[in-house]
Amino acid sequence: MMTLISWYDTIKYCVSWKIFAEDPRMYVIGTAGHVDHGKSTLVRALTGIDPDRLAEEQRRGMTIELGFAWLTLPGGQELSLVDVPGHERFIKHMLAGVGGFDAVMLVIAADESVMPQTREHLAIIDLLGIQHGIVVVSKADMVDAAWLPLVVDDIRGQLQGSTLADAPIVVVSARHGHGMAELTQALAKLVAGLPSPQRRDEPARLWIDRVFSVDGFGAVVTGTLLAGPLHVGQEIEIAPRGVRARIRGIQSHRQKRERAEPGSRVALNLAGVSHHDVARGELVVVPGAIVPTQRIDVRLDVARIAPRALAQGVRLDVFVGAAETSARVTTLASDAIAVGESGFVQLHLDTPLPLWRGDRLIVRQASPSLTVGGGRVIDTHPVRHRRLRSEVLESLMALERATPADLCWAAVRGRFLTIEELQHSTHLAWPVLQQTLATLAPVLVLGEQWVIDRQIIGELAEKVARAVVSYQSRYPLRMGMPREEVRRRVALPPALFEQLLGYWDAYEPCGDGLIRQRGYQVTLTPLQQREVNDILRRLEQSPFSPPVLTCDRELLMYLMMSGRVVEVGEGVVFAAQAWQEMLAWVLHTIDGQGSVSVAHLRDRFDTSRKYALAVMEYLDAQKITRRHDDVRVRYTPA
Repeated sequence: MMTLISWYDTIKYCVSWKIFAEDPRMYVIGTAGHVDHGKSTLVRALTGIDPDRLAEEQRRGMTIELGFAWLTLPGGQELSLVDVPGHERFIKHMLAGVGGFDAVMLVIAADESVMPQTREHLAIIDLLGIQHGIVVVSKADMVDAAWLPLVVDDIRGQLQGSTLADAPIVVVSARHGHGMAELTQALAKLVAGLPSPQRRDEPARLWIDRVFSVDGFGAVVTGTLLAGPLHVGQEIEIAPRGVRARIRGIQSHRQKRERAEPGSRVALNLAGVSHHDVARGELVVVPGAIVPTQRIDVRLDVARIAPRALAQGVRLDVFVGAAETSARVTTLASDAIAVGESGFVQLHLDTPLPLWRGDRLIVRQASPSLTVGGGRVIDTHPVRHRRLRSEVLESLMALERATPADLCWAAVRGRFLTIEELQHSTHLAWPVLQQTLATLAPVLVLGEQWVIDRQIIGELAEKVARAVVSYQSRYPLRMGMPREEVRRRVALPPALFEQLLGYWDAYEPCGDGLIRQRGYQVTLTPLQQREVNDILRRLEQSPFSPPVLTCDRELLMYLMMSGRVVEVGEGVVFAAQAWQEMLAWVLHTIDGQGSVSVAHLRDRFDTSRKYALAVMEYLDAQKITRRHDDVRVRYTPA
């Protein structure tokens, strides 16, 4: 087991990046190729760093785990180099690193040429869409010089049809240094032609490919920062388990950094989490940016090296970034996808993965262990599809080639959702999402939270109007309809309902928790008006011992909503002026004497205990007073 001496000595293996301001382009170059073809020796000759850090690797002379180094090119550009195992038994370790490559060095030994793992690694490079690379013919000193042109011709022929078909071929002997200057020049030319990997506007995402602990520092994770940036002090989430942590420190290339930019190898020292709580294959991400999923839609390419067609219902191992799980395959267009062909599939994952639209993946059969295919995630949270349906295939084809506007419209069409949910659904960078929503005519953004299909707004407006009009027709004497009852009728979240009421501007508040159509007024018939006048006259004649009213309940509610009477208990109704007088006296007495009793109220207003008790119990219910033994005091929250 490796001895951890210090943070510096450990992190020197975890390659990273230069400060963004110095060089905005960050690149990771990885090795690939058959076991014992000299990948690690090549990295060591290029960088002076031994990527085989484990004692077992050095004892056996074979790469088992991912190795890391870095190289400064003549022009000053720094590269991160990731060395992968070549043995078929360690293909899973290789897959944990290759997902973050911008380009690749395919290493082929001159004395063996193309071997089985060469072909499998080349297939993985193709399936992951890695378009740039260099083919390095190593161990040139092991064959006769006259043999080398034949080896190069053979390799070039076997590369046909792959993404490296036109890649430059450099012949080297790392042991003697022959061809290393030419290789360095080829790397410089390769890097100069690479597209910028910057994805600064997307949420930071880093697949963890290594976890360890350093005395005095705690948990450290490493990986390639796919999007970002990240900075010291930032809160992050470890997905899919949802553990939160804070970035205590960032290091790379033997340097402490305050900030990491996408496209770089990064080592993060995390506070608030133990290295036992983090594992390879988990994702460092901005909190809340990704919702893990167990079902994804994928455009899957079946590798040319696959032993057979990919059949419906087969179980495969899935590799994304440094993550691994098993899955059941549902082929959507046919009963099988032929070798060398592609098709839409839905993968049902055994364990949740924090995936992003566009993520590349590899699928392999477990026994015998072999790469079957790879593809690109089209939808991270699809519904369960029915097979062999033309409408499903058409939808997936549209989604596959969708523009940002297409993605937004597909997510919002016929519904409403929060902006956060929309970003989870579309996986669009925030500036792109803002720009798209600003020009997407069928969609309305309400406030800073909600996005809604305008057609739905019209349908909801009609539902609300029907509900309010119906309520007012059924209860013509009521000032308005309870706001919450209207909201339940249209099944809207409270925050969105309030936003829509403001947007429509057709309704106005008309009492505690009530709304009505703007300008609506209750109109009494002559008979109802006479009855109202009679009720008020009777209440005013005996203000503190009011008579029992036998009027229509709706008429009484009208008087209550209009503020002319107050009902404090069943059958106990006071005129508003009498009620205000009693309330003011109760509060004044409590403030002056500390409390008030039912008897005291009864005597002060020359009424009966029945009315005094009803008043006190009503004040208790309204949390104006509270009972303390036999008296009332001011209500105070607990």
